[in-house]
Parts: sequence; structure tokens; C-alpha cells
Amino acid sequence: MDFPCSEKARPWVLTTTILASSMAFIDGTIVNVALPALQAQFKANMAEVQWIVESYALLLSALLLVGGSAGDRFGRRRVFSLGVSLFAAASVWCALAPTLAHLVVARALQGIGGALLVPGSLALISASFPENVRGKAIGSWSGYTAITTALGPVLGGFMIEHWSWRYAFLINLPLALLVLFLAFRYVPESRSAQGVQRLDWLGALLASIGLGCLVYGLIALPTQGWSDAETIAAFMAAVLALSGFIFAEARHPAPMLPLHLFRSRNFSGANLLTLLLYAALGGSMFFIPLDLIQIHRYSATAAGAVFLPLTLMMFVLSRWAGGLVDRYGAKRPLVIGPAIAALGFTLFAVPGVGGSYWLTFFPAVLVLGLGMTISVAPLTTTVMNSVDNKMAGIASGVNNAVSRTAGLLAIAVLGIAMTQAFGSALGRHAEQSGVPPPILEQVLAEQYKLAAVEIPDEATEHDRQALGEAVSDSFVYGFRWVMLASALLALGAACTAWLMIDRPRVTKSARRP
Repeated sequence: MDFPCSEKARPWVLTTTILASSMAFIDGTIVNVALPALQAQFKANMAEVQWIVESYALLLSALLLVGGSAGDRFGRRRVFSLGVSLFAAASVWCALAPTLAHLVVARALQGIGGALLVPGSLALISASFPENVRGKAIGSWSGYTAITTALGPVLGGFMIEHWSWRYAFLINLPLALLVLFLAFRYVPESRSAQGVQRLDWLGALLASIGLGCLVYGLIALPTQGWSDAETIAAFMAAVLALSGFIFAEARHPAPMLPLHLFRSRNFSGANLLTLLLYAALGGSMFFIPLDLIQIHRYSATAAGAVFLPLTLMMFVLSRWAGGLVDRYGAKRPLVIGPAIAALGFTLFAVPGVGGSYWLTFFPAVLVLGLGMTISVAPLTTTVMNSVDNKMAGIASGVNNAVSRTAGLLAIAVLGIAMTQAFGSALGRHAEQSGVPPPILEQVLAEQYKLAAVEIPDEATEHDRQALGEAVSDSFVYGFRWVMLASALLALGAACTAWLMIDRPRVTKSARRP
């Protein structure tokens, strides 16, 4: 096979794709650290804060697969560059957003850009590197993007702490300009050699509507209740759109989600495991920065650095974790890894208010990091080995989309658990505080802001202290429910591996130490 990229240009192609992917990955982690500042800026309740994350995740999840197909058909560099440009423009809009509504729409536009550039990064590597060095190139891409993704929240937290949350979005602008320069200077254009059939725009539309309505209903549920007409309509629309999506995928000649892949027991099991494990991870990562900054009074920089040990562990031990598959097969690590991750989530539920990081959150971060390290490589291997080689790219894309969708849904579902637990606990604590009823009513009316509840100015110093303790204790109570729910999801992932992932035979050579 002739590759359109010269050997001298390949390091530049790799640099371009690493920078572009890092831009998208960094943004996802920085926003979580910025949530407390955004909530304070816009006086937002929990549902509004959720939409800052969900609008991005929704479009990214729904359009990720069709974005990869668009690159194969219209040109990988062209679609990749379009995604980078769109992401950069949306980032500027985010930084300048005058209202929360502007920010949510700009984040949705970022999601569309991410859906074009993220799959385009790996597609450009595959098109530019021959098979004998492609694995090394993808490994370099994975390693460096992991490093930049880990450093992003620290840099973003520093900017939030010392300047403004708006600067955290502007990080993307110089990166995007550099990526576009390198792309048009060094990256050759390429398309699929076999040609691509018409894109599955109907599937993308139905997936976006279905997931959007489902998330809208879940987020509105705590405040509106089951009897609300809009909530009921949202759930009904979600059922109709998602049913239509399955029907459309079964009939489309080149579906974004090939349903026949799920005939493989291993593929179905691996994706169900992904859904459960990444729901636990994505849902918990939304609430942990809120707990660290609003309750434990961490600075934005410190909160951004909390998970550096986890990323470092995954980077250092990834090669060892990959060797577990060769020695024991994928089933055993996929049972043990999520089970260890479940213990890590449980440890996050232990700390109360205050305490040293090294004695409270650090042990939980280490245990969770070990569990995820053991899980990731065997999970990827199972997905890739469960289908024919010619479908490996599609299978990987589906699994990536499943992991994104898991976080999207988990934030909405765990938000219900958090809101309900916080509200019930706040009512109990506040009534026991002896605060005058008029002030108490004002505080309880703002319970959907969670830890950002504003205490009335007319409250006495004693009342302010009592209500502050009630809010903190109530948030910790709700946070513990979220972490325990995440632990149950991770245990469900371990059970899925036990029941659905086949145990391959291990050769004698593989058993040797």
C-alpha cells in the first residue's frame, strides 16, 4: 500500500494529531474544575451546571461515529481541520459568553467540533503510517495525550484561580492555530481507498434527539417531578427517537452503529462493561471537583492536580497491564480491574469535611488508578479481537462512543441521586439548627444549587455558621451516595466480565513467569 505521507513528514503528522486531540481532551477535564466558578458566576442551579457538561458530551457522543465516516468520504485532513476550526471558534464563544445560555450553546458547538477532530486524529495516523510502525505511532499518541490531558486541569485551575474561568477556554486558541498551520503544512490529504457510502445522517439526527430528550428528562426530573408534562413528553420523545434510531441502523447500507457487531458475545459484553465502568468514572468526575472546591476548600489548581497520581499510574503501568492479557487472557483482568475500581469509588465516600489530602482522597485516587489501569488495556484488546480485522476500526469507534455516552447519562442519573439526597439531608440539618423559619425557607428554596446555596444577608453570624455546616454536611451526604452508586456500577462491570467475556485458553508459554 502506498502512503501519501513521506517518512520525514510523519513526526509532524503525529505532533499535529497529538496537539489536536489534547485540545479536546484538556477541555473536557478543565471544565469540570471550572464548574464551581461557573456556578458562582451565573448563579446557576445543579441542572444548569449539568448542561454545561452535557451539551458538549451529547453532540460529541451522537456524532462521533459519523464524524469518522465523514473524514473517510470528504477527506480526512479537510474534516479534521474543520473540526479544529469549529472547536477553536466555539472555545472563543465560551470565553466571551455573557450568559449561561450562550455558554451551553457554545459548548454544544464544541461537541460538534470534537466529533470531527477526535476520530480524525487516529484516521490521519492510520493513513500516514505503514502497519509495521503504526502501533508505535498510536502508542505515542496515547501516551502524550494522556500527559497533556493530566496537565490541562492544573494549568486551567491556575488560570481560574488567578485570572478567570474564561482564560481556561482560551487555552484552545493558540493550540488550534498551531494545529491548523501544521496540518496544512505537513499533513497530506487522504480518503478511503474503497470509497464510502452515503453518510448515516438520519442515524446521527435520531441519536442526537433521542439522547438529548432522555438527558433533558433526567435533568428536569428532580425539580419538575414525574407528573410534569414537559418531562413526560421528553421521555416519550426519547423512546420514539431511540427506537427509530435502532430501526434506521438496521436498514441503512452503511450505519454509524452496525448492529450485527453485537452478535459477538465478547463485543456485547465489552461494551456493556464499558457503559457501566465509564458511567461510574464520568459521573463521579463531575461531582468530585465540586466537593473538593466547594466543601473542602481546595484551590482550583489543587483540585486540578488531585488526579495526577492516577494518570501517572496509568502511564507507567500501561505496558504491564497490557502484558496481563498475554499471560492470563482478558477475562480475569476485566473482573479484577473494575472490582478494584469499585473499592476506589467506595474510598471516595469515606472522607467527611476537612482532613489532609494524603489521608482522605489520595488513597482513593491510587486504588481507582490501579483498577482503571488493569481494566483499560484488556478492554481495548477484547473489543478489537471480538470482530474481524476489517471491522476493527468501526468496533473501536463504537466502543469510544459508548464510553462517551456512559458519562453523558451518568451525570444526569447521578445528578438525581445527588439532588434528592442533598435536599432531604439539608431539610433535616437545617430544622435542627434553630435558624428562624423565614431564613430557613429562603435557604431551602435554593437547595437545587447544592453547595452553592446562598445564605441570606439578614442571617446572624451564628445562623450563617449553622447553615454553612448544614450545607456542607448535606453535600457530603449526597456525595457519598454518588460514590457508592459509582462503586455499584463498577461492580456491575466486573460481573459483566465474569458472565459475558469468554475465557480463552492460555498456552503453556503464556503461563510462564
